[in-house]
Amino acid sequence: MGWYNLFLENIFPQANYSMATENQTQINKQENGSLGSRIEAILFVSSIPVTISQLSVALDTTTRQIEKALFKLEDNLKNRGITISFHRGKVQLTTNKDYSADIEKFLEIERTTKLSRAALETLAIIAYQQPTTRPYVDAIRGVNSEGVIHTLLNRGLIEESGRTEGPGRPILYLTTEEFLRHFGLRSLDDLPPLDLTVKPESESEEIHAQLPLHSNLLKE
Repeated sequence: MGWYNLFLENIFPQANYSMATENQTQINKQENGSLGSRIEAILFVSSIPVTISQLSVALDTTTRQIEKALFKLEDNLKNRGITISFHRGKVQLTTNKDYSADIEKFLEIERTTKLSRAALETLAIIAYQQPTTRPYVDAIRGVNSEGVIHTLLNRGLIEESGRTEGPGRPILYLTTEEFLRHFGLRSLDDLPPLDLTVKPESESEEIHAQLPLHSNLLKE
């Protein structure tokens, strides 16, 4: 294609110059744009959570600068429809939990997102005690949780995370990024602390009561 480009340069020098100028202008705009805006653009197009190091490489800057820009971006997004979710060293743009009812109504997903009380109870135990095993959940709830855990796995709210070294080497479970989105949390740090001053009938009731659940997510 070298001869073709040479032909264009000789016949249409002005057009070639204009294209080069336009490309350089676009590059300058990207370089002059705020780091927060560039990060926001990347997070917007990414379908999965992104690590700090990935952003650092993509934007050719230090991880420290990325972290500072993320915190500033998070502050700028307050009272907006979207926010930043932090989970296990990864970040992602998510919807603001304050507008979850509007989103559910628009997408008409309320029917498919309801969880049973048993599922919410199991999910609460895992959220506060993670990583934890099914035998541990069973011991707290007093019933077999195999079916409930299978449901939570299918919903993408929990995931397997290796096995313990104890007898039978049971599987360890953790909550996922989908768990954060489902309950409108930015990170696990947003989970309210367990209030152990109250004496519930069972430990599972106490843990379940702490999870910030939307009332319309509870299936009667």
